[in-house]
Amino acid sequence: MKTLVLTALLSALAIPAFAADMVEAPPEPVATEVVTAFDWSGAYIGIQAGGSWLNGEFSADGDSADQDFNGGFVGKFIGYNFTFDNFVIGAEGDINYNWNDNNYRVGGVRGDVGTDWSGSLRARLGYSFDRVLIYVTGGWAMTNAHVDQTPGKNWDRNFNGWTIGKGIDYAVTDNVFVRAEYRYTDYSDRNFGGVKVDLDQHTATIGVAYKF
Repeated sequence: MKTLVLTALLSALAIPAFAADMVEAPPEPVATEVVTAFDWSGAYIGIQAGGSWLNGEFSADGDSADQDFNGGFVGKFIGYNFTFDNFVIGAEGDINYNWNDNNYRVGGVRGDVGTDWSGSLRARLGYSFDRVLIYVTGGWAMTNAHVDQTPGKNWDRNFNGWTIGKGIDYAVTDNVFVRAEYRYTDYSDRNFGGVKVDLDQHTATIGVAYKF
């Protein structure tokens, strides 16, 4: 009798252990990579080039003339961005060398006009879609213009005005991005030996930059 009781007791104790052996251990969790959006924050510096369409309006002695001075330019830019969720705000400056000389004639005065150096200091506001940044920009702009009159004198003066535009940046790598931008600039007017000169400009730009 004792032997039967002992055998039954051992069998009862073995069943939970056997059942535990039959239960499979849960699989180990698979590590997942967390993908974060590209961060546009920080400083950057780049080079740019493009086409420019400069228009000059000249008036003197009751007469006026309108002349286009189209050409190209090459330059560099530097800036800094701050990111708030998908919104990007920042500041940027650029300096360029222009090739856009042309001749004009107004009344009894004729001459040659062109701009050499130009630059701007601007604010930027954009919205990012990961590695794509669409932005608008605007601020102060200047250019150095030369006016060579016949008969008359030769002048080399700075024009100051404002600029506004829009563009798109695309991050090719974590540190390099490319750019396409359009801007309109009004350089206002100045008087050169009795001739009022008013300059405004359209530019189309491509560029590449390094982000630190």
